[in-house]
Amino acid sequence: MLSMLRHTYKKILSLLVFSIILSGCMFPNDELAKNKTPNEDQLLIVQNAVEAYAEETGGLLPIKTKDADSDIYEKYLIDFPKLLETNFISEIPGNAYENGGIYLYTIVNPEDNPEVKLIDLQLSEKIRSINVKLDIYRSKNLYPPYGEEVADGLFKINYEKLKFKEEQYVKSPYTQNNLPIIMNTDGEIFIDYRSDFMTIMQENNYRFKKDEDIRYIYHDQSPFVPVYSLPYTEKNNEPIFKTN
Repeated sequence: MLSMLRHTYKKILSLLVFSIILSGCMFPNDELAKNKTPNEDQLLIVQNAVEAYAEETGGLLPIKTKDADSDIYEKYLIDFPKLLETNFISEIPGNAYENGGIYLYTIVNPEDNPEVKLIDLQLSEKIRSINVKLDIYRSKNLYPPYGEEVADGLFKINYEKLKFKEEQYVKSPYTQNNLPIIMNTDGEIFIDYRSDFMTIMQENNYRFKKDEDIRYIYHDQSPFVPVYSLPYTEKNNEPIFKTN
């Protein structure tokens, strides 16, 4: 129990430090519109720079080194110093985290067709705030605070047990709608993007393979990637969690 408590409080401390970094570095200019909008011109500049870098280096990408088990959308974060050092960009975009903005620039389809997309760090901040309380709860309780089951092995969160006054959501960077947060049997939390995927499917004529992970349609139709997401597939013209 003592070692469990030590591990938990070390994790909480690291999350708090991360929060301080975010509040001190990510949001100092949060009143500036350039730091809060997914500017298409900035995306295009970085896209062109990534392509030029890859051509110059024989196919290498200007990305940070990440663990192999990193989230699929955080595995290929753009390393802006590499682009600056090689003069493929003259400055870091104003809305990038590295320049006081609220977005991380990342690459999808790195092997076939590298595309520059955005991670909205406001989602990360909300997930972090829930994880802090979840870790405190888990240090005192054997089981996570499961709520209603929403799919096989996936549950809503009992926020009352975490001392929240109301259910917590994240705002979708794509639709601006509130997206629920769900939990698996291990107590890991994810964002439920089903309503966003439903909107995308209704507005576009996609044809899917059986059991295909359809998350790619999110960044097909928006500048963003669905971070903290589980795999999704399609059944009867609706998005469902891909649980096998």
